[in-house]
Amino acid sequence: MRRREFITLLGGAAAAWPLAARAQQGERMRRVGVLMNLTADDPEASDRVTAFAQGLQQLGWTAGHNVRIDYRWGAVDADRSRRYAAELVALAPDVILASGVPVVTALLQATRTVPIVFVQVPDPVGAGLVASLARPGGNATGFLTFEYGMSGKWVELLKEIAPGVKRVAVLRDTGSSSGIGQLGAIQSAASSFGMELSLVGMSDAGEIEHAVTAFARAANGGVIVTGSTRPSFIAS
Repeated sequence: MRRREFITLLGGAAAAWPLAARAQQGERMRRVGVLMNLTADDPEASDRVTAFAQGLQQLGWTAGHNVRIDYRWGAVDADRSRRYAAELVALAPDVILASGVPVVTALLQATRTVPIVFVQVPDPVGAGLVASLARPGGNATGFLTFEYGMSGKWVELLKEIAPGVKRVAVLRDTGSSSGIGQLGAIQSAASSFGMELSLVGMSDAGEIEHAVTAFARAANGGVIVTGSTRPSFIAS
């Protein structure tokens, strides 16, 4: 994700917080917790912190002046995320910014009262983080990685670059509930083009190789690889 896009994303998240609308001189120092799915020494982490600070400043919030920000870095370690989630909740922040499904899940296990704004979540409904996109319910809300309808566009693009494609294999993490909305959009688009859809699990490299090799034995097939904001396409 480009720097400008990330600034816009987090700036939008900050704008959604009720406390931003009440920022006035003389009000008490507000406290924001941030739990990221990176390590503190990751080069991307520095860019995110800078972008977040800039987004807050544009809305009148300056760290050390009218807001205090407590950062924690969960990386991809579930135990660390749970530990830091508990630490942040204990600080009684006004709001917590969370990045990624595992991090948000850890925070929801730690609190059902502190407001949580999440980013970089592909399917918050499928992951069980919110009740629905229109009415999240609970104490969490935020932003999808991308609109589900974009997934249907992947099928359209595949058909455009390889008009003869009649079968499409979708590589996805079948062991996770995250991505259900995404898959629904792909299924709908494939059906509209009269394409046969096959699901391929991504639990390990051997499973992927075996499934794709078997799928490629027949002609007029294409593959959509999910799991990131930039899907890959393969046509055979």
